[in-house]
This record gives sequence, structure tokens and C-alpha cells, in this order.
Amino acid sequence: MTDPLFAPESLVTSEAALQDLYGIPAQASTVKEMDRLIPEYRRLIEASPFVALATSGPGGLDCSPRGDAGQVVFIEDDRTLLLPDRRGNNRIDSLRNVIHNPAVGLLFLIPGSGTTLRVNGQGAVSIDPALLSRFAVEGKAPRSVLVIRIETVFFQCARAVVRAALWEEGSRVPAETLPTPGQILATASRMAAQPEIDGEAYDRTWPERARATLW
Repeated sequence: MTDPLFAPESLVTSEAALQDLYGIPAQASTVKEMDRLIPEYRRLIEASPFVALATSGPGGLDCSPRGDAGQVVFIEDDRTLLLPDRRGNNRIDSLRNVIHNPAVGLLFLIPGSGTTLRVNGQGAVSIDPALLSRFAVEGKAPRSVLVIRIETVFFQCARAVVRAALWEEGSRVPAETLPTPGQILATASRMAAQPEIDGEAYDRTWPERARATLW
């Protein structure tokens, strides 16, 4: 039985059909795309403490959140960005993908601003000691730095952020209405027929564990 969501008559399967559906983008949608940073794009990157990193590899696609105090990605020159890899869960999904396929995408968010910034380019994982030491925090250097050569960079208009009311106080979701990481891990470990993780203990110890391992 055919899934009605994937019924052939309902799917757009050619670029020409897609273009007919959406029409030609206006000048403002295309003139903004650059192959290097302009001063305005530099300011957006320098103001952003959060970026989503998209990669693709043998295991499929990955989109990983990256955040840092103040500035998350640093500008080496108009065509080169540096992303220190801070401590995390050691899954290294993104970095593993870059080893196999250097294509990367970045989406920068700036708290309070509707404007986002998109970068597409080629990444490489560097462990150069001098480079690592540049990004040490509290005496702790990142294990690696993702070096990104910019291919395209452009800003995204604010419609998505405005529709989501992302930064508005009234849009905040009460934490108590959401599942905690410990609850998710307890359910996941049971479903995987593995030793059950103590979700309550995980949540209880998380704040101190985060403080001790942030960098």
C-alpha cells in the first residue's frame, strides 16, 4: 500500500517544477550572497554565540548545535572561519563526517535579532598546537578546531524567527512541561534492552557535572 504522503501525484520531482511553483527570487534574495565576508557579515558572526553545524558523511546527515561564551565562531580572514570544538558527548558525528566529506553548512543565531547568517564551505579538522592554544578557556584548550573555507555566505531574512516569536518572553516553554534528559535516557535504555539508566540521578547530578566539564 502506497503511503499517501508519498503519492507520486503529490510530489515535486524536478527542479523545473519546483521553480514554477515558487517563481524567480527577487534581487534582494540573490545579491546578498557573497564568496567572502563583508564588514556587515563580520559583525553578525562576531555577535553570535550559537551556530548550527550541518555535515554529511557515510552515516548520513548531521546537524549539531555549537555554543560558546560571547562568540562561537572566529574570523581568521575574509574567507576563513575557525570553530573550536568544546567539550561535549564525544560522539564526534560532525567531525567524523568532515573527515569523509568536507562540505559543511553553518546557521548563526543572535539572541534578540531576527536576522540569521548562513555559511556554506569546506571544513578541515585541525589539531595544530598553536591554534588550539589560541582558544583555551580556563586553561583548557579544545581538542580540535574546525577550519572552514567559505564558499558562500548570506544573511537570512527574519520571517522564520518572527513567525516562531523565538526571542519573545511569551514564547518560552516552561521547563516542567518538557521531558528531562534523564527521563529520555531512562526510556531509551529500556527500549534498547540495555541496563536502565537512572534518570533521576542523571538529572540531579547534571548541573554540577556541567559546571565541571563546560570547557
